[in-house]
Amino acid sequence: MSVDVIRQLEQGRKHSARLPALHALANGPGVELTTLLGSETLPRMPESVGRARRLVRIALAARSLDDLADDGVLIVSELVSNAVQHARSRSVRVAVNRPEIVRVRIGVVDKSRRLPEVREPREGAENGRGLALVGALAKDWGTDRLPWGKRVWAELHGELRG
Repeated sequence: MSVDVIRQLEQGRKHSARLPALHALANGPGVELTTLLGSETLPRMPESVGRARRLVRIALAARSLDDLADDGVLIVSELVSNAVQHARSRSVRVAVNRPEIVRVRIGVVDKSRRLPEVREPREGAENGRGLALVGALAKDWGTDRLPWGKRVWAELHGELRG
């Protein structure tokens, strides 16, 4: 997602004409049609974690899903951090989708075919808790194998507002 698109999302403009193409890029074949709230290809660098957090926060705020933003930001931080640390490609793709009115799916795609593993962190270790945190915050999470790598995703469920 370009900086212009992010600015327009911040200003509340819709990109309905571009949604089908963006959806296909973000989700790939075989994924149910959902509303794409935002997506961006980021370099596989630690600095991309902050850009992914911003994307999630803006995408959720644009659809009045602010109640999911704090958990969404933590989840995307962990998923992008894992991709930065373990994937062996130059970039990762982050997508925020809304399959249902109260359900949001945050996904990170990379070109590594190695699936993530939930591990017990060693005592005193500074890392190794990310997927456990994702599992605790998300309603559901998982991995989809892709011909070129994988998509790791997590779902959050909000509440209907009357």
